[in-house]
Amino acid sequence: MTELVLYNTRTRTKERFEPIEPGHARVYSCGPTVYAPQHLGNLRAYLMADLLRRALEAEGLRVTHVVNITDVGHLVSDADTGEDKLEKAAAASGRSASEIADEYTEQWRRDLRRVNCLEATVYCKATEHIAEQIALARTLEAKGYTYRIDDGIYFDTSKFPRYAEFAHLDLGGQEAGARIGDVPGKRHGADFALWKFAPPGVKRQQEWDSPWGRGFPGWHLECSAMSTKYLGAPFDVHTGGVDHVAVHHTNEIAQSECALDIHPWVRFWLHNEFYDFGGEKMSKSKGNLLVLEDLVDRGFDPLAFRFFFLQGHYRQQQSFTLEAMEAAATGHRRLLSAALEVRGAPGEAAPDEIAVHRERFCQAVRDDLNAPRALAVAFEVARSADLGRAARRALLLEFDRFLGLDLATALPRVAASGGDPRIDALVAEREAARKRRDFADADRIRDLLAGEGIAIEDTPAGPRWRRG
Repeated sequence: MTELVLYNTRTRTKERFEPIEPGHARVYSCGPTVYAPQHLGNLRAYLMADLLRRALEAEGLRVTHVVNITDVGHLVSDADTGEDKLEKAAAASGRSASEIADEYTEQWRRDLRRVNCLEATVYCKATEHIAEQIALARTLEAKGYTYRIDDGIYFDTSKFPRYAEFAHLDLGGQEAGARIGDVPGKRHGADFALWKFAPPGVKRQQEWDSPWGRGFPGWHLECSAMSTKYLGAPFDVHTGGVDHVAVHHTNEIAQSECALDIHPWVRFWLHNEFYDFGGEKMSKSKGNLLVLEDLVDRGFDPLAFRFFFLQGHYRQQQSFTLEAMEAAATGHRRLLSAALEVRGAPGEAAPDEIAVHRERFCQAVRDDLNAPRALAVAFEVARSADLGRAARRALLLEFDRFLGLDLATALPRVAASGGDPRIDALVAEREAARKRRDFADADRIRDLLAGEGIAIEDTPAGPRWRRG
């Protein structure tokens, strides 16, 4: 059994994690709906999943990580009414749905690389798994869980007695249609679409033939179909935002457990809370979006955003402001400077010198991915006067397998007019020399840059340089 303990939404308790298959953890993460740019709030779910992946690998497990890409079926109501988000974006822009999906998928994957998320084992698109989704819906139909109305094939939630269990729903206290949308002909308010028919007289860009007629899959169906294809059933962990608990994940569980005759379908469910942006959840509908490129344009290192994420526990809301990002950037720069100072330290660390610090860091990680506590241990090590340079180097590089801040190679970013990677590197090298009190080398670099017309100003937030 591993030492990793995770908070399981399914049981509302912390539980020690043990994979179903010895030595192999199977993880599925709800991915983006790629109709618009993926904002900073979206990134939190994938940073959380990345921490989970790193923690599982630290326990010696092989991890298969599957992430879906929703490029069809997600309606604007997050339910069964309104337009498809991709179809709406295509109509508004005059572009094809596939072009839009490709653009924002690439933007999302580029941002994941910039914040140092490990590549998933499989990225799977809903439009490339239509056959699997139809097959799952047909299985449910054959078992008597579905019914047909004018706009599609629906799952009858009354036939799944555990439907309200996962999200602790009070279905009896809700009016019909209040939670999932008022669709004429639905038997119960919580019933949800498995397959939607193409509206009469409307030619959609994304529609397919099916046993029930031409149409497209419901949003929830894709995750059940693709996770089962790539991970089997049951599997270990399903991750996603806390907003998915009451509808999307509840519906996934219902259709999967009924189709597969299995309970529980997933052992652990992990959900991240939102960023708070000016007192509100950051969302496209509210128009209060920032994307990672906006931070880069303001001079932030993308990994400073990862550092900001690490300062808050994934199950707690975290307030995002540019002032908070400035503070995170300063903290990130200081940790990088400390790592830079000891990178070339000779010799090996004595095991008894680093054991207690390693244990404290591991305890933080194993306590439901407690990144703030782990980050605090890393700073204590970086500043410790009792640890030799070799010990600090060994510990910081080991810790970074979880933190993901590139402490082995990255250079602290310095503020500059115009920016120049070579000068940034020299200024960072000078800062590292000052920290190890090698003032002769620091003065040499300052004189070298002064000869090129570069002036350095040492500030509490780190060195800044300018020309002239």
